[in-house]
Amino acid sequence: MTNYQWNCRTLTEQQKETKDEIVAQLNLNPVVAQLLVQRGVTTPEEVHAFFRPQRNQGLHDPFLMKDMDKAVARLNEAIGGRERILIYGDYDVDGTSSVALVYRFLRGFYSALDYYIPDRYDDGYGISEKGVDYAADTGVKLIIALDCGIKANDMVDYAKEKGIDFIICDHHKPDEVLPNAVAVLDPKRSDDEYPYPHLSACGVGFKFMQAFARDNGMNEMAMLYPLLDLCAISIATDIVPITGENRVLSYYGLRRLNDSPCYGLKAIIKQCGLEGKELSNSDIVFKIGPRINAAGRMMCGKEAVDLLTAKDETLAQKVATRIAEYNESRKDLDKRVTEEAFTMVDGMDIADKKSILVYNPSWHKGVIGIVASRLTEHYYRPAVVLTTACGFASGSARSIQGFDVYSAIDSCRDLVENFGGHTYAAGLTLPESNIPELTRRFEQWVEEHITPTQQKQHLDIDMEVKFREVTPRLYRNLKPLAPFGPGNSKPLFVARRIKDHGNSRLVGRDNEHIRLEMIDPETNFTHNGIAFNLAEKFDIVKSGKPFDIVFSIEENSYNSNNIQLLVKDIKMSETNTIASVLAQLIRSKDDAVDIDSGLGDLHE
Repeated sequence: MTNYQWNCRTLTEQQKETKDEIVAQLNLNPVVAQLLVQRGVTTPEEVHAFFRPQRNQGLHDPFLMKDMDKAVARLNEAIGGRERILIYGDYDVDGTSSVALVYRFLRGFYSALDYYIPDRYDDGYGISEKGVDYAADTGVKLIIALDCGIKANDMVDYAKEKGIDFIICDHHKPDEVLPNAVAVLDPKRSDDEYPYPHLSACGVGFKFMQAFARDNGMNEMAMLYPLLDLCAISIATDIVPITGENRVLSYYGLRRLNDSPCYGLKAIIKQCGLEGKELSNSDIVFKIGPRINAAGRMMCGKEAVDLLTAKDETLAQKVATRIAEYNESRKDLDKRVTEEAFTMVDGMDIADKKSILVYNPSWHKGVIGIVASRLTEHYYRPAVVLTTACGFASGSARSIQGFDVYSAIDSCRDLVENFGGHTYAAGLTLPESNIPELTRRFEQWVEEHITPTQQKQHLDIDMEVKFREVTPRLYRNLKPLAPFGPGNSKPLFVARRIKDHGNSRLVGRDNEHIRLEMIDPETNFTHNGIAFNLAEKFDIVKSGKPFDIVFSIEENSYNSNNIQLLVKDIKMSETNTIASVLAQLIRSKDDAVDIDSGLGDLHE
């Protein structure tokens, strides 16, 4: 049973005054005003900018990014000299959407273009020798690399020997020595003072095209706005913060996705059964993104770019249908490998372990990142999942909240051939013979650096509310806070001393979910809710005693004029627990039990 620690945020006296001022000046709902203050939005001007981001104010000058002038100059030279350009990207959603954005922008006025997505098994991750050879064989003189390349020092040198230049557009952590490319665009460079370091790779590609358009006197927004649906897809799926510049790109990207998506995304939306629905980041993360990813996981990511660059609806639907078939195969494979990984971990003695590392050479490389995420969620430890690809052990690492798994792998860099990634997700390749030592040293590093707080799952609750405050109107007032994601998470509320209204029941194929019908006895206000994968809390609901819930507010999918609560956790109300302890102590008259010590035990 998962036992979350509930962290309920509170306002300082200064924040309360700020909230009251915003309510008075803007006539905002007090709940919304408190959420804004907690997010650092404290003035009427900031409120307006938060709710309605302005493209001309919210996007930074692209030339503030290190090497941007060099990148634009080299692209101008290539186009002016009619050089053949290859756009090279990673096989995940961020990589394929990045390639699609740059390719679609440039093909509007230039034809000597091609794109290349590496194969997970034949090329491996990042810039490959096979990819550079393809560029040389097809007469390419300039490669624009997106979502990869920041550590491809050897491959950039190899390309230079063949007369090919590189412009790298990446957002992963670089090493101290950068590749010898014409330009390295990466806001995470230590020597880069770009104001916003959290762009997705597609965001970096967007800034490059923005700079090129500005340098050539083009109407940059008119040309780039139609491509922002791709930025929204990459930002949501790559789990980058929805703050600052990302919020602007995501805000307008979601508008484009809802109003006029490209043919490829329109086809995927149809495949997902989302036509006519107002799409959110949640739809991207759980429905659209996995389907686009399925091409790179099961076959070749190039098909995802084929989809996102399709010029007509017929072609887009044809490619989307193939990718939907890949996604169904991916689901079956994911289920099987996950079950095998769980069986493997359950056979280990991990009680005192701070991390998990599993290896099976027969596992499909395309799903091991998903499996690593599932292991991390279930066992709540940093996890590494390895298989065999291209003659090496290759895998993915995922982390828990607050722990930097990239640094853990970096501490073992002498054991690996290649690695890269972010704080919470990374990929690595190493000789199979090094796996035992990697297992030992990875565990040692995690044990030495992980904190007790990081090992405890917690829910960050924005505020406590009463059932009478949770209304369709409140839901409508909360919607402008979107898009939601890291840095601007969907509001979580706590309601206390709720009771079952009589018909709460287990649902789902394996009765793993709870369909809740609840009442606040104090006011007689009622709400329905769904608690996914919380069947172990059903006894609390049916105990007849008050309980507390943590939840977000969702629109009822069957009735847009109604709402339901998406319940994240359920606990017995604290006063019930204290009362039960007291009752037990009173019943145990024959035992010499000190009541104060009994209450002390309760809080341990």
